[in-house]
Amino acid sequence: MQKVLKDQIIKVSLQRFLKYGARKMTVQKLVEPLSISTKTVYKYFTDKEDLLKNCLTVHYQDLAKKFAVITKNKTSSPVMILSQLWRETMKLDFGVNQIFYYDLNYYYPQLQDSVIKKVFKKYPIVLKKIIEDGRKRGYFRKDIVPAVVADAFEVLYANITRTGKFKESGLTPIVILENTIDVYLRGLCTKKGLQELEQ
Repeated sequence: MQKVLKDQIIKVSLQRFLKYGARKMTVQKLVEPLSISTKTVYKYFTDKEDLLKNCLTVHYQDLAKKFAVITKNKTSSPVMILSQLWRETMKLDFGVNQIFYYDLNYYYPQLQDSVIKKVFKKYPIVLKKIIEDGRKRGYFRKDIVPAVVADAFEVLYANITRTGKFKESGLTPIVILENTIDVYLRGLCTKKGLQELEQ
């Protein structure tokens, strides 16, 4: 019963964090829909930051599950896997109120980094393997270094989503993706890889 209530608190709080951001939300506002006291919340979480950490863990675990489905798709080429991976990520990142990510990046960057690092600890290895596979199968140029390419993808993506660089541009996430990650991905491709992207 206690685990059920704790999970329910996380679920409702995550929905409210995603909708309203993290900074202005109090514990009382977070659990308002559950009609429970803040005292009940503090049985399970030491403070608002601890609750936010649990919510972020669930949020990023959901994203990791979606990544796993995409990366394990044996019918797609490595080029299409990477393209789908970044598109799905952009959709999820930009599909919530941007105040949520602004608050995380500004007020809780270490917390966000620690959760991402924990949830996605195997992700750089998976990304590198996809790139290596693409190189071996002739989709990517032979002269690329998969580990560097994987790191560059991560740096580029973090720059797009965590710096606010494109916030004022008025561009849709897909247009931003097409002018950043897609351009980089195309630069890695052989003629075979480019043909795959054109489909």
